[in-house]
Amino acid sequence: MVTIADVARHAGVATSTVSYVLSGKRTISTDTQERVQRSVRALGYRPNASARALASQRSNVLALVIPLRTGMHVPVMMQFATAVVTTARRFDHDVLLLTADEGPDGLERVAQSSLVDALVVMDIELHDERGPVLRELPMPSVLIGYPDEADGLTCIDLDFVAAGASCVDHLADLGHRSLALLGTPSAVYERQTGFAQRTLTGFAEAAERRGVLGVETPCEHTFDAILTTVEQLLDDHPGITGLVVQNEPIIGPLLDVLRRLGRRVPEDMSLVAICADDVAERQVPQLSSVTIPAERIGAQAVESLITKLEGSDVPGLTLLPPTLTARGSTGPAPHGDLTTA
Repeated sequence: MVTIADVARHAGVATSTVSYVLSGKRTISTDTQERVQRSVRALGYRPNASARALASQRSNVLALVIPLRTGMHVPVMMQFATAVVTTARRFDHDVLLLTADEGPDGLERVAQSSLVDALVVMDIELHDERGPVLRELPMPSVLIGYPDEADGLTCIDLDFVAAGASCVDHLADLGHRSLALLGTPSAVYERQTGFAQRTLTGFAEAAERRGVLGVETPCEHTFDAILTTVEQLLDDHPGITGLVVQNEPIIGPLLDVLRRLGRRVPEDMSLVAICADDVAERQVPQLSSVTIPAERIGAQAVESLITKLEGSDVPGLTLLPPTLTARGSTGPAPHGDLTTA
């Protein structure tokens, strides 16, 4: 294992000089800094994480707060978690995963423990009770998602209002006049979770703007629930020819349900989903979809935290524009789809 003394011998300087170059605590000449850095690279030296933490009075640990609540789709959450962990390692930070639904009390407990330097917080509600606490905590935080009252917070998310609207526009451009949003489980709406509520808003506003029928319904994850929901939806609105799906676990079963009900995709029913690209691409037919950029959002959340830890400012709210990719699950409306009721 390469030590700081090995670097000092290789560079021809004192061990203390290497320490000062790495910590930045004293001014060292440019020539000496470059000589030390060349030796660091040549020997593959990595500063001891514990020593760095003691020197900086930091733990070099970030907390990722993902309360596991009813109706959440854990694989999607883990995509964000993986991006956060991977990016944190690029900055020599580890990640403490917190999954208990402790609300504001949990955030205060973590802040008082000195276990972590900063927080990434997920599953944000429109009226999130954690917001006031995060504004007052003596450590930086970044939210993946954003509450209605976002002043004083740093938030990053996909623009779900625009995502819902883009799905409607895609189907309306293909001539569909009667659309439905198959949304998340009821519990997610009841909590007023931001991403679900904002997609619903974008869907409804775009349907009104385009002059098409737009109905919304939550959908639970079991096959029987999907079948019952779709049957009821088509009984109530038999003219529906376009579905928008924001509920990743139901996508595969939904295609089976539509086949069972005699609705071909896309000849009789077009379908566009808000989901990961790999989920959309492994369906038959492949789904037109708005991708959820979990990797990009998770990485940007960590990068913003590191910037804040270094004392620099970051934007208060960053919304990533949606990207819709048309694939085989959407096509022209069936002939005769002229109804808006």
